[in-house]
Amino acid sequence: MSTVAPASDVRRHELAEFLRSRRERITPEQVGLPPGRRRRTPGLRREEVAQLSAVGVTWYTWLEQARDIQVSPQVLDALARALLLDPSERSHLFSLAGALDPAPNAACPNVTPALQAMLGQLGPIPACIQNSRYDILAYNSTYGRLLCDLDALAPEDRNCLWLAFTDPDWRASVVDVAEVNRVMAAKFRASMAEHLTEPAWKALLARLQGASQEFREVWARHEVVNQGGKTKYLRNAHVGLLSVEHTNLWLGPSAGPRMVMYVPTDDETRQRLERLQELADASQALASAGV
Repeated sequence: MSTVAPASDVRRHELAEFLRSRRERITPEQVGLPPGRRRRTPGLRREEVAQLSAVGVTWYTWLEQARDIQVSPQVLDALARALLLDPSERSHLFSLAGALDPAPNAACPNVTPALQAMLGQLGPIPACIQNSRYDILAYNSTYGRLLCDLDALAPEDRNCLWLAFTDPDWRASVVDVAEVNRVMAAKFRASMAEHLTEPAWKALLARLQGASQEFREVWARHEVVNQGGKTKYLRNAHVGLLSVEHTNLWLGPSAGPRMVMYVPTDDETRQRLERLQELADASQALASAGV
């Protein structure tokens, strides 16, 4: 009778093999160590990785032997730096260890030309790319005119949470704005649990608390809600009432970057979004022509 190894055993062995493979590809010179005498095996020695990571040699050896030991995110961070892991390799390391990265690529993935093209091709469906802090990193023309004129705003103000609590046009476009903002603040609090000491998160929180009494009251409730989609009703200043399904397409870990889409739930909304796209594209064409 065949048996299947527990998932934890498989992950430990994958982690051990991954660490060993990364260690063996690095030369001492790459990490500032003297080349030393002729080496029997390629790459760094285990004791050198332990030295660079400020961990015990025995402990690191056990890790490469797939022993059942606990690995903290801080130690994984040190190992990732010592082994010169790129962002993809770092993410893989934390996934294998079953740990949350304390310092992920905050900048959310770069908005590549392919992602920007995808946003444009989704029209007339309004779509944007946001990070977990609600910064709007990129958007298509329909989204740019959906709730307010995003093109007219300074980049630092293109944040959904900031606009939801401070921008009159944005607030006027959201049906049941008080409830929507309450849920948005609760999602922000849930996401912020992993970023409590990061300056950008602390700065946004302080800015919101200083600008909005409504936000201060909602924040004091300590509510938390996980990210998820739902039907929303929006009142666009140009084309009227819209019924849309808020949908997230994750571009990384579920608490991280995502493409947000507002998919029409009926034909009338789709027709109105088509008109909004035409208006937005015409406005952008005039702006480009300097009219």
